[in-house]
Amino acid sequence: MSGATPVLIVWAAAASAMLGGWWLQRRTRNAGIVDAIWAACMSASALFYATVGDGGLLPRVAVAVLGGFWGFRLCMHLLARVLTEHEDGRYRHLRAYWGDDQRKFFAFFQAQAALTALFSLPFYAVARNPTAQPSVALLAGVAVWALSVAGETLADLQLARFRRNPAQRGRTCREGLWRWSRHPNYFFEWTHWFAYVLLALGSPLAWLAWLGPVLMLASLCWVTGIPYVEAQALRSRGDDYRAYQRSTSAFIPWFPKGRQS
Repeated sequence: MSGATPVLIVWAAAASAMLGGWWLQRRTRNAGIVDAIWAACMSASALFYATVGDGGLLPRVAVAVLGGFWGFRLCMHLLARVLTEHEDGRYRHLRAYWGDDQRKFFAFFQAQAALTALFSLPFYAVARNPTAQPSVALLAGVAVWALSVAGETLADLQLARFRRNPAQRGRTCREGLWRWSRHPNYFFEWTHWFAYVLLALGSPLAWLAWLGPVLMLASLCWVTGIPYVEAQALRSRGDDYRAYQRSTSAFIPWFPKGRQS
């Protein structure tokens, strides 16, 4: 299967999943489920493209394993938070700002379905790669993926451990990777997308793979990532987070400035 049809199928499936998620958040009052559904849809899209793509077996297996596992791990991590915690402060603020207008939440959930189709294009590019033999690009892609997913997983575990300690309530995590970046999970999420740029080399749609790192960087740094997370952190942690902002790199891990409190 080639052309735009597979992408449209991914969009339609994601729209259906997001419809269910929107209905669920109406009952649970927890819009955080949208993030878990997005990750699950991304994982499923990698498996789908690997199945219907007309590329070589090796790149199709690679995108199924790497893209599928990345999305599954992220979905499980986010789902655990949704099931055990109250609605994320970002969504509570959005709910109050919108006056709990369910039409706006419906549009928000459906926008995530469209983003699923857009962000899945690097997977599609890899699944169309006709390369049949192992290559330096493929090995480099696997290495980038492994280092990035390991970094993101470590950052998530370090933050989860910090959040479980009641004594740290109201304070900012400065442990492990969080000492070097205010958003190490976002940084490694971004670098992860370069794996598909490498895996897509040789594909007729190789240029589409660049949408991953470009769109993710824009999303994390200027749209839905850092701005919203930091606004909520300032509302909930105030001066402690302002001090963290002054001492710690926002995105790329770097040496902290001065003494961290």
